[in-house]
Amino acid sequence: MARRTFTRAELESFRDAEVPDLLPGPGQQLRLLFVGINPGLWTAATRTHFAHPGNRFYPALLRAGVITEPIDPADGMDDAQRDVLRERGIGISNVVRRATAKASELSDAELKAGGVRLTELVARERPRVVAIAGITAYRAAFGLPKAKPGQQPETIDDLWSGAELWVVPNPSGLNAHETVESLAAAYREVGVAAGIVT
Repeated sequence: MARRTFTRAELESFRDAEVPDLLPGPGQQLRLLFVGINPGLWTAATRTHFAHPGNRFYPALLRAGVITEPIDPADGMDDAQRDVLRERGIGISNVVRRATAKASELSDAELKAGGVRLTELVARERPRVVAIAGITAYRAAFGLPKAKPGQQPETIDDLWSGAELWVVPNPSGLNAHETVESLAAAYREVGVAAGIVT
């Protein structure tokens, strides 16, 4: 079956749209919350996180052992694919909910407001691990210009309601410094911390 395509105009029509968080249902524990910077236009069009065909998120999760079967969300994710994530205790959110063509279109004020919303989400859902995909957005959202990738210091634990906080590489195809292998290595670390990967 041919993969769905969008014209530039169709994608642009999804600018500023929001994509709902993907969270486990009642009775399912949220062990690992991945947090993107904000939805891209393809993600908004399909209402599926990290959906652009050039995004390496799901291949890296599979390689890392965080998921055990392939997910290809470019045409949108069906309930069975969502359940693969939910049943493993995986959720997905964004720092900023507004869709843009590039993350660079976001203002510092939007990122800071998104940081507040994210801490409220974490306080409510209480994941074991939060993994924010993108060091630049993390620095701007939380006013931490010297933060480094990896597990964040315990001194900010109060902000995260006891969750371990990690900053992992952004899986966008625009992030040319990363490969599926290097992403998988970082995602495996958070999977182990969350108790999903042994």
